[in-house]
Amino acid sequence: SIGASIGTHPTLDRPQSRTMSDNAARLQAMQDAVTDAGNNVRALKAEKKDKAEIDAAIAKLKELKLELDTEIKAAMAAGDEAAAAKEQFRSKMNGALEQRLFYIPSFKIYGGVAGLYDYGPPGCAVKSNLQAFWRQHFVLNEAMLEVECPSVTPEVVLKASGHVEKFTDLMVNDVVTKDCFRADHLVEENLERMLADPMISADKRGELEDMLARLEEFTPEEMGDAITKLAIKAPETKNDLTAPYPFNLMFPTQIGPSGALQGYLRPETAQGIFVNFRDLLYYNGGKLPFAAAQIGQSFRNEIAPRAGLLRVREFTQAEIEHFVHPEQKDHSRFGEVADVMLSLFSRDAQLGAVKKPFPMTIGEAVEKGIVANQTLGYFIARTQTFLEKIGVNPERLRFRQHLQHEMAHYAEDCWDAEIECSYGWIECVGLADRSAFDLKAHSDKSKVELTAYERFAEPKMVETLVVEPNKKDMGKAFKKDAKAVTDALMALCQEDALALAAKVEADGKAELKIEGGSVEILPGMVKIAMETQKVSGRNFTPSVIEPSFGIGRIMYCMFEHSFYIRPEDEQKTVFRFSPIIAPIKCTIFPLVNDAGMNDLAGTISRVLATEGISSKLDTTAVSVGKRYARTDELGVPFAVTVDHRSLQDNTVTIRERDSCDQVRVAVDDVLPLIKKLCNLQATWNEATAGLEKQAAASD
Repeated sequence: SIGASIGTHPTLDRPQSRTMSDNAARLQAMQDAVTDAGNNVRALKAEKKDKAEIDAAIAKLKELKLELDTEIKAAMAAGDEAAAAKEQFRSKMNGALEQRLFYIPSFKIYGGVAGLYDYGPPGCAVKSNLQAFWRQHFVLNEAMLEVECPSVTPEVVLKASGHVEKFTDLMVNDVVTKDCFRADHLVEENLERMLADPMISADKRGELEDMLARLEEFTPEEMGDAITKLAIKAPETKNDLTAPYPFNLMFPTQIGPSGALQGYLRPETAQGIFVNFRDLLYYNGGKLPFAAAQIGQSFRNEIAPRAGLLRVREFTQAEIEHFVHPEQKDHSRFGEVADVMLSLFSRDAQLGAVKKPFPMTIGEAVEKGIVANQTLGYFIARTQTFLEKIGVNPERLRFRQHLQHEMAHYAEDCWDAEIECSYGWIECVGLADRSAFDLKAHSDKSKVELTAYERFAEPKMVETLVVEPNKKDMGKAFKKDAKAVTDALMALCQEDALALAAKVEADGKAELKIEGGSVEILPGMVKIAMETQKVSGRNFTPSVIEPSFGIGRIMYCMFEHSFYIRPEDEQKTVFRFSPIIAPIKCTIFPLVNDAGMNDLAGTISRVLATEGISSKLDTTAVSVGKRYARTDELGVPFAVTVDHRSLQDNTVTIRERDSCDQVRVAVDDVLPLIKKLCNLQATWNEATAGLEKQAAASD
């Protein structure tokens, strides 16, 4: 049965048996033995050896062939069984999620729209609790500055960030039906299908695994070559496909009734933080480092939305932009996380022969240069802790480093927190050292300086660029455009300013681009030179470390890691949610529909609500066992039952969801006990040690 125990499902658990590549190596060795045995038979016949010796060699060959055939069939059956188990597991879990209204397709009565989902009451509660814990774990713990910015973004902002030009996926079309497909998904699916063949040779397997590892960095030409090499056709029609081409994933819109101002629904929340950097720095007293955070909706017009919450067109992001001096990326609290053990899938490990992650503390990873710096390492470790606390199985969590060509040219280092689920390894958190690219890009486009000031311990003599426009000559030459020309000169970087001065000196004039056109700069209009000056500080553009969390993806993986079926009854599905994430913390049941029991149950419910602990009062007439099962499906961790004894001695029972253990406590002790358990201040066994054990109610 699926979920045969409270632990992870056996067919979905990672270290269950030999890996696919181990099986392939073993089968290849058996195939080699068959080949050798066949060669031996041919050699014996050629040498006209004794018939008995030849017959023995033939018998050995048949035996080896039979063993190989049996192993091949077993390997293929195991692959089919594992795939079927994953589908069955997903179907069972998704059925429970939809039935209990965690989330459902949007606009269902009109047939729905791919990639859009509505969250029902328990889904909203889980999402709200997840976001609240994210705020507590990161924003409050790190004293971050939280902002909220609009979803509609002017085009100029996204031009500066590079999204208008480069925020694309490679798409192909069916040449006949014109249906659209995401190219890398087609290639990935075909590669995984080929790798599932137990008889694939070791060399071929290595080639395909290398292609799969590098898939995300393919150019359109390389993707086209892969489609041709693998003979990939349109999935349904088997028609030929067009050459891959880039498709921009942003939703365009017009701002205002005239349509003159082009905009987009934001593809990420980060840009709102970058454009507000100057005000946030001022709010923070001009001090670095500091971090700003935002939780909000983002929008991506996915080519082929699939896999439920894993690839959607509107989703919630929680992003942090940690601004830091580019030469001072140590973190003051790194010592707190240095011993956190991670599963790291470094660049070298991905491109090596084995292609497996390895365990290492973040302290050692930073010390060895595997992770670029302490600040990035700090957030990687904090992300590990966050994901574990919300219920992600650490054995199915790894941090994968971006390959060199996956990273933008300006990035220092990038890692993804990937969580394994029935769809494979899913990127749920991106953690990147983006250097100073974003602030520089917006500064260049907006002509607004987005820098911080660094005061030196002692004044220094430094060579400084001096740009001094001759206001009189400029005014005569450019009249109303004089200010625009002056602004353009002052905005020049050192390299461009010196190049302009050299051009004027050599040719007697130089072209300068200004907003709306260009002008000629003549000798005497501006002084541009490097001068040695005594300075007490300097302006610099900070680097940014960016952790970016996909809330929906994390939720889906958490749902899979939490879901199981009680071994004694396959109809009883359970979500093993952490108390901090559970949609309802506690249910309260009167044993029977009795006025006294109902009153006491209502009092307990109100006390819990006053302290911010969500509870559900269930006074229906069904058996308490059925009510337990009903709330187990919602992942409610604790249940309080008011029974006949409660009316006599003012005590109630409290049940824990996964163990089904029950203890008896005084009514006045219900709130402190539930509070302690929900805040993870104690485990169930620790919190209930010494309390009276109660026999479980029959279901």
